[in-house]
Amino acid sequence: MSAQDLPVELRRRLVSVARTPRLLVASDYDGTMAPIVSDPAKAFPHAESVRALRALASLPATMSAVISGRALRDLAMLSRLPVEVQLVGSHGSEFDVGFVHEIDDDAKRLLREVTEELQAVAAAGPGVTVEIKPASAALHVRNAAPEIAEAALSRVRGGAATWNGVQVTEGKAVIELAVITTDKGEALDILRHREGASATVFFGDDVTDEKAFSRLQGPDLGVKVGPGESLAEFRVSSTEDVSAALAFLLEERRTWLHGESATPIERLSMLANPRTVALLTPDATLTWLCHPEPDSAAVFAHLLGGVGAGHFTVGPQREALPLSQRYVDGTMTVETRWASLQVTDYLPHDVVQGRTDLIRVITGHAKAVVTFAPRPEFGQVQVHLEQEADGLRVYGTSDPLVLRSPGVEWEITSDGVQQSARAVVDPSQGAIVLELRCGTTELGPTATPESERRSLAESYWSEWADGLTLPARKRGLMKRSALTLRGLVHADSGSILAAATTSLPEEIGGVRNWDYRYCWLRDASLTASALVSLGSLGEAEAFLEWVHGVLETLPGPERLHPLYTIYGANLPPEAVLDSLPGYSGSRPVRVGNAANSQVQLDVFGPIVDLISHLAEAREKAGLTDVLTDADWNLVQAMVSAVERRWDEPDNGIWEIRGNPRHHVYSKVMCWVTVDRALTLAERFGRQSGPGWTALRAEIADEVKDRGWSDRALSYTAAYDGTDLDAATLHIGLSGLIDPTDPRFVATVRATEAELRSGSTVYRYHHDDGLPGGEGGFHLCAAWLIEAYLLIGERADAEALFAQLVDAAGPTGLLAEEYDPVAERSLGNHPQAYSHLGLLRCAHLLS
Repeated sequence: MSAQDLPVELRRRLVSVARTPRLLVASDYDGTMAPIVSDPAKAFPHAESVRALRALASLPATMSAVISGRALRDLAMLSRLPVEVQLVGSHGSEFDVGFVHEIDDDAKRLLREVTEELQAVAAAGPGVTVEIKPASAALHVRNAAPEIAEAALSRVRGGAATWNGVQVTEGKAVIELAVITTDKGEALDILRHREGASATVFFGDDVTDEKAFSRLQGPDLGVKVGPGESLAEFRVSSTEDVSAALAFLLEERRTWLHGESATPIERLSMLANPRTVALLTPDATLTWLCHPEPDSAAVFAHLLGGVGAGHFTVGPQREALPLSQRYVDGTMTVETRWASLQVTDYLPHDVVQGRTDLIRVITGHAKAVVTFAPRPEFGQVQVHLEQEADGLRVYGTSDPLVLRSPGVEWEITSDGVQQSARAVVDPSQGAIVLELRCGTTELGPTATPESERRSLAESYWSEWADGLTLPARKRGLMKRSALTLRGLVHADSGSILAAATTSLPEEIGGVRNWDYRYCWLRDASLTASALVSLGSLGEAEAFLEWVHGVLETLPGPERLHPLYTIYGANLPPEAVLDSLPGYSGSRPVRVGNAANSQVQLDVFGPIVDLISHLAEAREKAGLTDVLTDADWNLVQAMVSAVERRWDEPDNGIWEIRGNPRHHVYSKVMCWVTVDRALTLAERFGRQSGPGWTALRAEIADEVKDRGWSDRALSYTAAYDGTDLDAATLHIGLSGLIDPTDPRFVATVRATEAELRSGSTVYRYHHDDGLPGGEGGFHLCAAWLIEAYLLIGERADAEALFAQLVDAAGPTGLLAEEYDPVAERSLGNHPQAYSHLGLLRCAHLLS
């Protein structure tokens, strides 16, 4: 018996229930796990069912159980099920983790009387037997002649079954008399509540199982084995069918939990326009798109939940691997090519605020299959699709959503919960243009032809890129890094995203999964500085205006949070989406970021450093207003914040969720705040504060004294510690100490020895209070490259830079981290930190 022989609707429901956050799979034994046989002592379970229940129990957030009428001891000896599978005997009155009910003396006395009565009945009828259990006795008539069996059952029904305190349960050829409450439904509820199951599957064949079926509700699933009336939603004919269903459920559950052949992170390509971002897999599946903003809920979350979380796929009808995927040079348009087919994807720019469009153009000579499966709100909204002449309408969402696809004939299908649309198209007679439109009900043609929309989108990027001053080293890769950074700029607000995604793991299968779709003051300042170094000043000016807007909402600059939403609001509480299994089974999937409430005293330094770089760039460009009053006011505000708080402990650049410490990097950035402010005042004729010079010296003296460890022979992560941190390299990178200082050279050597691993550099190795590990940080590798150059080790810098370049994906994108053992990217993607670090190193080496 194979899973394909099961009813189609049952398979769909099993697929759906397999995707629940916490799943309980429970089954009766006789007639379900094991076939009904004449000798109860030989009712052995199907090996396939045992394997499936055992494997289910070993999966994360998954429990399995057998709830039987047999006595618990007999059930355990006969089933031979492993300890991972919970056993419940005597119709729910015996649990393998402890007897739920206490049997008092009166109940024990009644049980003796019931047992004696049933034994007397059995003695009068050949083939009738009695089974004695801890809280009940059962009369079995399976092996008796029909007339003897009926007579025995009738005698019990009219006799002991009527006694006070006796609970009667009848099944197939058996009547059981219990002296305490026995109920498979109650037992199922006990298991469900104890395990916190969000959905339950129960298999049963007997009338006693109806009490369990009656407790199922919502996403729960009941399966009846064999004939007879039942409250179960589905029915199968045999115990072999149960084995097939359990095996099918196991595979679906395992796939959902551990990921559906997740695309390597570095092979994902980003689409962008001035307002939003999206990600494509190498085979042209739209795997990630949020609407109406990049930090909104996902409409397509395939990246974190597989096909069930929403995808938009185009590929050849005759399955084949793509030959290539590449960006159109100098743009954010992506082309994916097969032998006789090409898909061109881009986000058009001619749409109003609050709307997100994606255009997919299919060309070539081979037929293509298109699958459209939107799943708004991270798949938590049930969608309904309707076809019209010009395309598809999506119903069930709070925001309108349509797919313009004139001439395409769609087949709409359902998995029992969600609808999807599939079509076969032939581009040989002309290009097929598919326009996804989020935020509008309009399905008609646009006023601007598709070719002009594409030209407008591409010229926005290419004209900007043509005006950059790029490093000579790896010029093509540097252009892609610059475009990636600008793709993370949110033009409407002026904010800059740290990354395009949430919850891509720092360790496959681990819990270090964070939401980076927000604007960190630090990350955004560094990104804007990188763009200033390339000759693009507009992003920095817009970001600083955004910072001014944030400051207007605060009682003082010292109250700046580390990060904000795109429009400068406080983040909502960090939440977990249990409905998504995560990338390659890495859970939890998080929305929001609790680092929003942390104290991070380094945030002021990068802002003032950015203003310093911007002023220098304006001066170089011959502009008259080099240091504006608004910028100087911001500088003064940042110094004021440092004056008030620099001597406090904080959570540091890495947002460690533990007790605050006096982090060396944070102190260095406080020094940078004051140092750059003094430099700006002197260079551009501004009045510095009366205590600024003394404050700069005080911070520097304390860092040089308390940040050094004679035990570690290095500057360390925090005062009075011996643990190293790559961010501490900034004590020399910032200019706080001279790079020739032996203590800085020693710090570089210690960082290399302890934190570098081949082609990457880890942030730190100390216990940060979270389980599991992480990859090396590309930004940390960039810092070490710069440190190598400062201490005169150019060969080491060149070698590490080459390795950093090699870590880029085929379209030139870098994620946050790198696993040097598995040689794969980790963390959110693409990450601003990684690309600005790459650009900085290329500039220094050039």
